[in-house]
Amino acid sequence: MSFRALNCALAVGLAVTGWLAASPPLALGQEAIHRKVKIKVAPVYPQLAKRMHISGVVKIEVTVAANGSIKRAKVLGGHPVLANAALDAVRKWLFEAGPQESSGIVEIRFDPGQ
Repeated sequence: MSFRALNCALAVGLAVTGWLAASPPLALGQEAIHRKVKIKVAPVYPQLAKRMHISGVVKIEVTVAANGSIKRAKVLGGHPVLANAALDAVRKWLFEAGPQESSGIVEIRFDPGQ
């Protein structure tokens, strides 16, 4: 198999995988988090995603501790090539402190044109 054919097969496989892992709708009881973000770290756009012009949204469920730090983060949906970059960035976010921990969904949008 030639290198070009292998690249093509990889691109098709990743595209199909991304389509299959499309973001699920919010389940009952899940909502966007309403606490204000004090520090928002932007994700590093993966080089493979740039080369393949992959874009899309990664949905992450986060649990924010009372002090505003991220206690837990879990990818709910999005393209697998983008998911780790989004997760790494969100884990560095800091929200306003609150009376108790809270949870919700954050969305990270990737656009190769930006």
